Amino acid sequence: MTEPPRLVAAAEARPDVVGFGEAMVLLQPPAAETLDEAAALEVHSAGAELNACAAITALGRRATLVTRLGDDAFGRRIRRAAGHRGVGLACETDPTRPTGVFVKDVRPDGARRVSYYRAGSAASAMDEGDAERGLLLRPRAVLVSGLTAALGPGPARLVEHIGRHAADHGSALVLDVNLRPALGRLDSTVRLLLAMLSRVDLLVLGTDESEPLFGTSDPAEIVRRARQAGVREVVVKAGEQGCWWTDADGESRPMRSLAARVVDPVGAGDAFTGGYLTARLAGADTRQAAALGSRLAAGVLADVGDTTGLPRRAEGVRLLAAAVADSAGAGVAAPFGVGRSRAD
Repeated sequence: MTEPPRLVAAAEARPDVVGFGEAMVLLQPPAAETLDEAAALEVHSAGAELNACAAITALGRRATLVTRLGDDAFGRRIRRAAGHRGVGLACETDPTRPTGVFVKDVRPDGARRVSYYRAGSAASAMDEGDAERGLLLRPRAVLVSGLTAALGPGPARLVEHIGRHAADHGSALVLDVNLRPALGRLDSTVRLLLAMLSRVDLLVLGTDESEPLFGTSDPAEIVRRARQAGVREVVVKAGEQGCWWTDADGESRPMRSLAARVVDPVGAGDAFTGGYLTARLAGADTRQAAALGSRLAAGVLADVGDTTGLPRRAEGVRLLAAAVADSAGAGVAAPFGVGRSRAD
């Protein structure tokens, strides 16, 4: 089988990562207040792929989000926020559809409630044309998710197109499962993701969403079944229990959570994905990549907003350099995308 593209020594002009998904305005009460009683709401820009791209740029690397926004104030806010984070936008403006919105409420017991207002949004009309716009940037890796596939028939075709053609454009395929049963289309989304697995270079998923795909929430069994399906590399997120990374022999290894304080859990998984992927693209081994992803997730958990707790760029660059340096000579895993067949 043809080997996937080499990621570590890619041309400097290429984006490191292009993500495909919906960027939305997030409304939420200030910390320690509930939606029922808050006198005012904070306004943030969020969305799984945008959050992951923000983590990538916080580490000093290049990331672009392919999306569609409405011709409205919320769309303009997202453009400004992405620019502030250093995230490029390959974005079409739809004058007939609105920008998506969601509302988040973190309860006193730490439970979260999220309400989406994204039906008929601009991003729900994305399709294969948006996929090609992103692939033509020839990124070193493309990031897609089950969340995007669940937005509607067009976005599902977008995800399928990327799955089929990422390697043709010299890009590794990264799938962050991100199942959202509340959006509907769960069965069709699961079927689509299962059909893509043989082409996936990196699979990121949580133990809380693994049952529909693999029939188990046991991390070791998730890894085994994913690799059996043809996935090259797997990392499993396990919430407060931390994560499970995969060593050079394909064995899953636990890593405890680095979170010292949990204020807001939303966005932490996206930060983990961005941190892990960036480290692997930079040449870090899987253990150090998991450690960096966990470090970024802990920062997001400790603050309100999906990306507020990410490090400043100078600190992020230092953290990434340390992860790569600590990997030197460790022999934990081969560089991402290099020198291994899908059958090993």
